[in-house]
Amino acid sequence: VFANSTYLYPHLRVKNPQVLPLVRSPRLAYDLRAPSRVNSERLGMNAIAPHTIRLTINGQTYERTVPARRTLVDFIRYDIGLTGTKEACSVGVCGACTVMLNGEIVASCITLAVQADGAEITTIEGLGTPDNLSPVQKAFIECGGFQCGICTPGQIVAATALLKENPKPTEDEIKEWLMGNLCRCTGYYQIIESVQKASGQL
Repeated sequence: VFANSTYLYPHLRVKNPQVLPLVRSPRLAYDLRAPSRVNSERLGMNAIAPHTIRLTINGQTYERTVPARRTLVDFIRYDIGLTGTKEACSVGVCGACTVMLNGEIVASCITLAVQADGAEITTIEGLGTPDNLSPVQKAFIECGGFQCGICTPGQIVAATALLKENPKPTEDEIKEWLMGNLCRCTGYYQIIESVQKASGQL
């Protein structure tokens, strides 16, 4: 499973293969001591050298200078201060860190910030506000599609991407799409019900 993340993300359609080298074709060994080393080597970058990047997150443009090995999830959480995106497994298999990059869902814990240079990112904060929740956020609350909440931002972002592509998915299509978003609390039934309730509302 760890060597072939395509099993967990069968629905990903990456138009630019350089965006997600580890998710689609992890041909190099993973280094637990330096999770970003493989990505840095594939890009031919010095893992310590700083790079200035400019990207749009939830409609707002940010420009920062970051080391090549900075992951997108760390950039979002610590450089920008948007802490809704969570990091759990750090190896791209749990889905807690899911964000949308140019409309496609990605695991931000194994995507480098420099790979997102020039891209448009949508995080959980960009889907709605406390006073104006998105249909998916409302459905998760009404159906009880969360408990501890660690996986919830990734679940909601992934579900939103699904409903934008397929407004009224079947139960099997929902299960297949959310295969890469793991939850240890709910047993998934309420999550599926949440997505079904939000169907056709985006």
